[in-house]
Amino acid sequence: MKISTETPNLYTNQRTPTPGKAHTNSTSFSAALTAAKTETSTVKPADFTSMTRQEMFDWMNDQIRSGKMSLDESSPFLGMTMKISVATGQPVNMSTDFERFNFVEKARLGVEGARSRNDQDSAKNLQRAIEIMQRNQGQAINIAARA
Repeated sequence: MKISTETPNLYTNQRTPTPGKAHTNSTSFSAALTAAKTETSTVKPADFTSMTRQEMFDWMNDQIRSGKMSLDESSPFLGMTMKISVATGQPVNMSTDFERFNFVEKARLGVEGARSRNDQDSAKNLQRAIEIMQRNQGQAINIAARA
């Protein structure tokens, strides 16, 4: 086996700007900066008995980013944030859906359904999600408010 001591060119995948054309990365950066300015974060106590899907999603992502939750543990939470329109069969955008849900009750009903189907893995994962919600109920969470 031959080991190379050459330094790899880490930037071989970047585009070089075409003369006379605007650089697209600066436009993307401007758009991201504008989006970041329109998004503010507020801190409030977690209430899993009355939360929007977006709030649940933001809480779940914050838990993952901070290392408090693994990706495996997040699976039941991600499932609870999904919503499909009966009329269109398409996913409902959670950032424009302000309906509040009792996620503890939703998970409890999921446990019952999983047990009735003899799906012990799903029942166990949802029961663990209930325990996580109970442990975090009332804890301060950051909620991203989008303008």
